[in-house]
Amino acid sequence: MGVVEEAHNIRVLGTGEKMIVLAHGFGTDQSVWKHLVPHLLNDYRVILFDTMGAGTTNPDYFDFDRYATLEGYAYDLLAILEELQVDTCIYVGHSVSAMIGVIASINRPDLFSKLVFVSASPRYINDPDYFGGFEQEELEQLFDAIGSNFKAWCSGFAPLAVGGDMESLAVQEFSRTLFNIRPDIALSVAQTIFQSDLRHVLGHVSVPCHIIQSNKDLAVPVVVSDYLHKHLGSESIVEVMATDGHLPQLSSPDICIPVLLRHIQFDIEENT
Repeated sequence: MGVVEEAHNIRVLGTGEKMIVLAHGFGTDQSVWKHLVPHLLNDYRVILFDTMGAGTTNPDYFDFDRYATLEGYAYDLLAILEELQVDTCIYVGHSVSAMIGVIASINRPDLFSKLVFVSASPRYINDPDYFGGFEQEELEQLFDAIGSNFKAWCSGFAPLAVGGDMESLAVQEFSRTLFNIRPDIALSVAQTIFQSDLRHVLGHVSVPCHIIQSNKDLAVPVVVSDYLHKHLGSESIVEVMATDGHLPQLSSPDICIPVLLRHIQFDIEENT
């Protein structure tokens, strides 16, 4: 096993010919795709990995300078595809990993046949002409809470992010993977994500994009999916699901998984 494979806990599953990459968001790891993976194994080769800084990765590998911007994660993604000798793939990115896929696809559009976004946002902070969902002051309070008492912050943030029943298995699962992150790494990653602004690069995307969104999401207002649709340089489609929360593939698999499978299996014109 190569250094890249080991560092990211890469697993390649399935017997199909087409390659599909599943990339998780902040606070989770590759286990967040557990409801989707079984449906893909017969038709795809499924690449699963953990982004650097996830609780399942070695914290000694986390370079605070490299991961101060999302470009560091995009270079990791391209290194993974190179290591596995992937010529082209369908890329499914949850939350921040959707924007990581955007950056990677701008650098190497030949490697991606389509991008599927789940709960994606190019910018979390409100501007006069843009609604991202957060004011800077709110984020400063969030960062202070992470830095002062990480465990308490996890306990409060997990049910808000997942939505629905506070005692649900999905909340317990997200709480577990969130708390597995080393606190100083969690703070750094949260600052990088919530203060990122990729609106200026959306027009450079040339790969078809499928934008999937919950109709109620603490982190990403529904209007953001429309913003992406209007500003992406490539052909795109939006589907808003009747789900609650930022992790619908974990909390509402009965609704989310069929939608994901349809967008993975069919191109935009077949989904309209």
